[in-house]
Amino acid sequence: MKNKHTAYIGIGSNLNEPIQQVELALIELQNLVDTSLVKRSTLYRSFPLGSANQPDYINAVAVLNTDLSTIELLNQLQAIENKQGRVRSGEKWGPRTLDLDILLYDNQQIETERLSIPHPGIYERAFVLYPLYECVPDLILPNGQKVYDLLKQFTSTKS
Repeated sequence: MKNKHTAYIGIGSNLNEPIQQVELALIELQNLVDTSLVKRSTLYRSFPLGSANQPDYINAVAVLNTDLSTIELLNQLQAIENKQGRVRSGEKWGPRTLDLDILLYDNQQIETERLSIPHPGIYERAFVLYPLYECVPDLILPNGQKVYDLLKQFTSTKS
């Protein structure tokens, strides 16, 4: 029997009805094989990281219990992105219908060609930290930092 793992998924969209894209992604996450959706944050609005010439993002975080390995989970997340019309243009921080990122997987630190866990932007992105804190207020990241302490540098706008 496999062990259950806790995975934290960052969700973002700024194209084609972003609120509906995020809500649909949450339904897809709930229906993943060998996985259950434990908790989800409310929706947050954020400014785009890349070109300012794109719509604001809608962001959320989902907490999953899963039997999937990190690579199996990544493959499933990319399949959901593709199903919802994600086009990988190669533009970093460009507009997208859906972006699903594995933020954390248990307390593991993983660095491969396809995957970095914790997600590299987790420590300085308010649109990740606020919904993460909402889901797990006492969460301690693999480097020992508390999400609560990292939040002190931000203000947020909920949507």
